Amino acid sequence: MAEDRDLKYTNKSFSDFRSQLVEYTKNYFPDTYNDFSPASPGMMFIEMASYVGDVLSYYQDNQLQETYLTYAKDPKNLYSLAYMMGYKPKTTGVSEATIQISQVIDAGANYQPNWDQAAILPANTTFNASTNSSTDFMVDRKVDMSFSSSYDPTEVIVYNLAGGNPSEYLIRKDVKAISATTETITHTVTTAEKFKTITIQDSNIIGIQSIVDTSNNKTWYEVPFLGQDTMFVDESNNGNDLTTSPYLLKLKKVPRRFVSRFLSSGFLQVQFGAGTNSSDDSEILPDPSNVGAGLNEGIERRDYAYDPSNFTYSKSYGIAPSNATLEITYLKGGGIKSNVAANTINTVDGGATITSVGGSDTSKLGSSFLTFTNSKPATGGRGADTVDMLRENSLRAFNEQSRTVTLQDYTVRALSLPSKYGSVGKVYVTQDILTNSNRAVEVLTDNNPLALAMYVLSYDGQGKLTTASTSIKQNLKTYLSQFMIITDALDIKDAFVVNIGVNFDIIVRPNYSSRDVLLQCSNKLKELFDIKKWSINQPINLSKISSVLDRVKGVETVQKLEVVNKAGGVYAQYAYDVKGATKNNIVFPSYDPSIFEVKYPDLDIKGRVTVM
Repeated sequence: MAEDRDLKYTNKSFSDFRSQLVEYTKNYFPDTYNDFSPASPGMMFIEMASYVGDVLSYYQDNQLQETYLTYAKDPKNLYSLAYMMGYKPKTTGVSEATIQISQVIDAGANYQPNWDQAAILPANTTFNASTNSSTDFMVDRKVDMSFSSSYDPTEVIVYNLAGGNPSEYLIRKDVKAISATTETITHTVTTAEKFKTITIQDSNIIGIQSIVDTSNNKTWYEVPFLGQDTMFVDESNNGNDLTTSPYLLKLKKVPRRFVSRFLSSGFLQVQFGAGTNSSDDSEILPDPSNVGAGLNEGIERRDYAYDPSNFTYSKSYGIAPSNATLEITYLKGGGIKSNVAANTINTVDGGATITSVGGSDTSKLGSSFLTFTNSKPATGGRGADTVDMLRENSLRAFNEQSRTVTLQDYTVRALSLPSKYGSVGKVYVTQDILTNSNRAVEVLTDNNPLALAMYVLSYDGQGKLTTASTSIKQNLKTYLSQFMIITDALDIKDAFVVNIGVNFDIIVRPNYSSRDVLLQCSNKLKELFDIKKWSINQPINLSKISSVLDRVKGVETVQKLEVVNKAGGVYAQYAYDVKGATKNNIVFPSYDPSIFEVKYPDLDIKGRVTVM
């Protein structure tokens, strides 16, 4: 009968293994071997075995450590863990700059600006920094100097006079640019290959701009993961609200799609789907005849855990390219060196084709009429994510979500709608208690507790609040539909605007200029009532306003302060009983979601200097 021997499995270090093996030999082989001197052959084998055990223990511990995000050190593992947590590592940090484009144009009919001479810069126009010839800045959208909106204003200034009338105008527009240039590589694919992967071996890669099959005039679209078969696309708005919403947001089904993934080396991998000529990527509606049709494991369907994104196990996660010449355009740049100083980005790349709105009149496109500069330094450029940054950013990404759950989620998501789809200026989300017409007056909740009401307002061309147009609401609906939980119901409604004025009387301290103190008070109130700082259903705290005025240097006391309603004419049509809504020195908004706005601060904020 075999003897049960005492074995220990808790040893980790070389000395632990060595001691155990020596004791094991002494206990079970006392007559066979008893020379344990350091130079003996037996000790050589014992120490060699201890060395192997020590090395294996190290790698075992190391591999276990590399599976935990907070302890991993190998960049390859950290990149894999980051993607698993939903964070896309960055191999370079781009610098952002605001470039002011200025142009002198002639006066046209009725001494108004001749907008036909206004410049149009195409998308991806590149600007050069004079201090660093290798740093370029790119504007990723078309710039039309004649177009003006609340988020993309064009400033118009009289530049020259002739006979007392304007003869030339200076028009200015600020555009955002990033430190990037475009690079293009070509890759030829013959036979379709499932999950075809291409590695772009370059440095400072920012991301993919486009992938086009030039042989077959097909475009591949980037998606977060290959299981996602729809994406947002732009469509020009030809409706009456073109000025407030230049583009319409649409959802497009994209069978040709790809994902990109950075490697720890800084290279970028591009992976396509697995669809071939024999397996398309068409949409299949689930029914009892096809759900689970691809299963061959002999498991009953009622016991199987299905993946709703791939319920038939026949989708190919996108079409793989075949017989194609892929033109891959990607962005590169960024880094510390891209943080250039102010007033250094002042030349446009020679390859840019700048045209005028009218097309034929290009007389005002020369360098003496069309200039560029950055009034502030470009900032944000940095190197790749460090090990610590990968850890922290990945942990943060784990708590982020692409779903709207809380009221704050809906608010932030609505405000993140890009301005080219319409300027959503103010958002207020609450439970919709008005959808049930049969509810009792005292009932404060609707029959559907998951129904929400989103009240929105937009900005007009002068930055004043206005009702959102139909296109803006439709774009918002399309955008939010991809993030809403299926059980949620959402009504997008117009919030009310209540225009107000502020009247105040102050007593000025001796030896202070009444005019200067009054001007300072007015400026403080203009800053306080800046509409960008106000939200829907925010009350007015009169005590706070008095405190702001009291802190102005030279103010002895605030003798009078009142908020008055401005309605009709150039103001909002809604009248509001400010006195009736004031309680404990606070002006409360109406029950229906509304916002207080000082529409014309220069006219609606009035102050006087009085005496005791």
